[in-house]
Amino acid sequence: MASAPSTASRSAETASSTSASVSSQPAVDVTALTTRDDFLLELGQSLDGQAGVRPVDTLDAALEAMSKGKRAQILVIDARAVPNVRAAVDAAASRAPQALLLVFAESAAEKATSAALRGSKVFAQLPTPVDARKTQAVFSGAIAEALAAKGAASSSPRAAAAAAAAEFSISAFRPESAAAREGGAGKRVRFLVLGALIFAVLAAAGAAYWYFGRGTPGATAAPPVAAAPAKPAAPGAAAPAAPGAAAESAPAEPTEAGPVADTSIVQGKVDELLEKARLAMHERRFTEPNGDNALLYYRSAAAADAANGEARDGLQRVAGVLAGRFEEAMTGARFDEAAQTLANFKVAAPGDARTGAFEARLYAAQVAKALADGNLDRAAALVRQAQASGSTSPEQLAKWRADISHRVDDARTGRLAGLIEDRIRDGRLVDGEDSAKAYLAQLFAVAPASAVTLRAQRELGAAYLRKARDAALAKNSADEDRWLNEARAAGMKQAEISAFQKDLVSARAKATQAESERTLQAARERTRDGRLTDPATDSAVYYLTQLQASDPANPALADAGRELAGKLLERARGSLAAGKSADADLALAKRFGADPKDLAAVQAAQGAPRPAADIAALAASLKRLKAPPPEYPPGALANRISGSVMLQFTVDVNGEPRDIHVVEATPPGVFDRAALTAVKRWRYAPTVLNGAAVEVPVKALVRFELPK
Repeated sequence: MASAPSTASRSAETASSTSASVSSQPAVDVTALTTRDDFLLELGQSLDGQAGVRPVDTLDAALEAMSKGKRAQILVIDARAVPNVRAAVDAAASRAPQALLLVFAESAAEKATSAALRGSKVFAQLPTPVDARKTQAVFSGAIAEALAAKGAASSSPRAAAAAAAAEFSISAFRPESAAAREGGAGKRVRFLVLGALIFAVLAAAGAAYWYFGRGTPGATAAPPVAAAPAKPAAPGAAAPAAPGAAAESAPAEPTEAGPVADTSIVQGKVDELLEKARLAMHERRFTEPNGDNALLYYRSAAAADAANGEARDGLQRVAGVLAGRFEEAMTGARFDEAAQTLANFKVAAPGDARTGAFEARLYAAQVAKALADGNLDRAAALVRQAQASGSTSPEQLAKWRADISHRVDDARTGRLAGLIEDRIRDGRLVDGEDSAKAYLAQLFAVAPASAVTLRAQRELGAAYLRKARDAALAKNSADEDRWLNEARAAGMKQAEISAFQKDLVSARAKATQAESERTLQAARERTRDGRLTDPATDSAVYYLTQLQASDPANPALADAGRELAGKLLERARGSLAAGKSADADLALAKRFGADPKDLAAVQAAQGAPRPAADIAALAASLKRLKAPPPEYPPGALANRISGSVMLQFTVDVNGEPRDIHVVEATPPGVFDRAALTAVKRWRYAPTVLNGAAVEVPVKALVRFELPK
């Protein structure tokens, strides 16, 4: 829509500088195919009276409206209003060939739209949001082109001249007589076209002069100076005035660092201020930049002339734009932008009834976001701002404060609970201020009845009981009592302590049984391996002695003892056969339950020493039943090494070698392991002497010869 005509009076100087203005009669018909009111507002402000705008929703409606028009036609297509902009352009060019086509496309889609319109009959493509300067310049050329096309299409020069004279005029020109128009119709058309082009250039130059020169040559008013963003002043301090401006009202001091609107006033002639305000509106400089925007100039004009209708209307237009921006910012969750826009809205329309509702919505959204982000300090500051503004009900303020207080408590309890959990995991239960016990005390002080507190209490009590269990299993009664007392102090009930102690008895029994089984297994393994008494702390005798002390009622103890006693008797016989003493083995065999008859037989043999000749005879009488050959070491075989190993061992009463050791090896260390492994698998027929099997000491040479 076109801008409303100004109601302000102009001085002679201002009037002379703007005498070449477009008359109120529009030059062409502009039909805008769009569904967006904001686009129509921007387009109308950009045209500023060059043409009237007829809005339509469909292409058919646009073509029908243009077919009835008598003036030159311009069709504006908002690409957002049609599904296929190229199809719409082609249809319009076909059905209204004399109309000039302009397409507006969103900045993000400009390239795609340009590609789609390549080769079409579009006069120009422009961006949205509407760029006022570019749109004015393009429309000036488009109007001239449309008029030229209209004149060329007229049936006679007379009709073309009459139509042009009726539809487009420059107010600085004086009307000619009818006779004169009839005598120079062709020249008149060309003159009008040229005049329109010249006017467009002059208008653009004048706008640039105002924009960059900031005033009219010869004006007595001081030019406006861009005001710096206002900063909050200390309580009681006066806000400094901007240089070159009359500080008629100080910048509003924000509450809790809230947004600040520029409320400074610039001095100047009313007409000049209004002219600058119009230019700022056309260029969409509603509130920015500071010191050069429509809000500043309209406020300054209203301050200089409170009855000026255009200034008041301009402020209402700026307020309308800001209200729309506020809604868009709120919809997009851009709350900082919404807050700044609202601050400017209050300056543009101080008594507007919408202000309270806007503030209430903004504070509600900002508080909700701060709470969702966990920024409780920000939420509390916003609540204080809302209270100071008076836009929020006391009930809502109380609800916010309660919510913030609850969240603060939750955050603190959560932090303390996390510290308790960490200290329990690290084993730091009771020592110092940085312990689970100390943090639990703080948690009880903050939220004694909280579920978080009770859960942390149970977890710490359970940790104390685990410590008591470990101490009990380690048979450390002092530590066990200490941790049980800590558990009681942490709130563990007597029923829970009793249940723990009952479980502890069962755990002790299981631990004892498991330990007994491990000890018994170790004793049997050592017995089978011939490690009967050596080494002292890792032998069959050592482990069975441990088992007798820890679990004397173990039913497997007797069988294991008899097995060990039998091995001890065998070794005693061998010792006797070798002329050695067997007293220690006989004593141990008796202790571990050796058969009395077997024990007596060995003791009887001990009383009659056997000469070395008898021992040699016994060794010679040995009959080897099984003698698998040794495996040739791969390394020695690869290096073509041969050799031998002399071994000494005892053949027990069962005919199995035991106590095997190397006497001599050639070369040393090459074949030792292979020889020992082989001899362990040898088996002999038991040697019987005086009706009883006896052990026989033996020496054997194992040879390793290379295969031929």
